[in-house]
Amino acid sequence: MARNKYPEVTVERILDVSQRLFLEKGYDSTTIQDIVDKLGGLTKGAVYHHFKSKEEIMDAVGDRMFFENNPFEAVRKRTDLNGLQKLREAIRLNQSDSARTSMTVQSIPITRNPRVLVGMIDANRRILTPYFLELINEGNADGSIQTNYASEIAELLPLLTSLWLLPNVFPATKEEMKRKFLFLGDMLEKMGVPLMDDSIMLLVNEFFDQMPDYR
Repeated sequence: MARNKYPEVTVERILDVSQRLFLEKGYDSTTIQDIVDKLGGLTKGAVYHHFKSKEEIMDAVGDRMFFENNPFEAVRKRTDLNGLQKLREAIRLNQSDSARTSMTVQSIPITRNPRVLVGMIDANRRILTPYFLELINEGNADGSIQTNYASEIAELLPLLTSLWLLPNVFPATKEEMKRKFLFLGDMLEKMGVPLMDDSIMLLVNEFFDQMPDYR
């Protein structure tokens, strides 16, 4: 059998088809066979050569969607915003991306897989923490943020939003999740990072309204 000379092309095809199916049919209603049927010539074995499971495909789709439309990169070089405004705008851009928020809601059940959960936490630490730290430090420098805990907050934010607000890890109703987010906003403000404003709270409430209750 001839070797695939361009495995990255195959991976992109798998992710393209999977993303479309997940958004159209939903993650739970999409099977590996559905993905294979739309790939035109690839076998199920070829898919499993690159991805061990549908969960792993979903994880990769989510990562790709983030990097293709990275809200932190969109704001980091803007000269019309201070550090705090950049943080707020990055969150607004992320929460306003309906395709990505839909995928985030759909991906909640796959974090029951410990490997996926640990991988998500590790990726958040490696990728999101440096972005948060850069903007918090910028805010400290321009005066829009006043905190002595820049590094700690940069580590804590991805951890809380990816683990503590994950309802299948800490079961919660929609209202309980909203209350947690209010707590997070109050805590950050007392630490000198008044991140949450009315526009962010509106987007976050809309996001939580899409989610089922996990109690």
